[in-house]
Amino acid sequence: MLWFNHPKPVGSRKPIAVLVQQHRDQRSTITLETPHADIPALHANGDLVLMPLEFSVRYSLVEYVSFMWQHAHHLIRRRRIHAPASWYMLVKTTWASAFHFVTQGRSRHTYAFTIDRHGIVRTGPGGVTLIGWEDVSAIRSYARGRLMVLKRGTLPIPSRCLTREQSDSLAAYAAWVREAAH
Repeated sequence: MLWFNHPKPVGSRKPIAVLVQQHRDQRSTITLETPHADIPALHANGDLVLMPLEFSVRYSLVEYVSFMWQHAHHLIRRRRIHAPASWYMLVKTTWASAFHFVTQGRSRHTYAFTIDRHGIVRTGPGGVTLIGWEDVSAIRSYARGRLMVLKRGTLPIPSRCLTREQSDSLAAYAAWVREAAH
């Protein structure tokens, strides 16, 4: 944002934070309570519990390209596009995702994830991203891990970053997302 189009308080030269601090209107307080859907995580004994997941990921180019190659292959196969157009699209989309991976410097950054019944929180160098479960279309399994398919984009989760219990819990989240879609 440029300096000349940055929002400024109207009628006052005080910083916006000071104005927000001074403004305390207690008359119209609204409390909203939303029901939370219980998302089951299954343990080996079959008990239903909610197990939040916390892990961090630093992607490698080979790993990221593998996720995108397999995901693009899945999408092309679902749309029933035949060769040679399918190979052209597969190479093109995988190359584009690798190009964006390199230009955005994703191999240099570590991303911290927290997944619980409220949603997904991804913390990285760009800040915190909050993703609600209503934005998750599917959680797909691939050779190197799982891929969360969002309404806008994807989140690859490598298997090497998860313990066995976390992997089982993520599989339960995947089953819950699949049930919610039907």
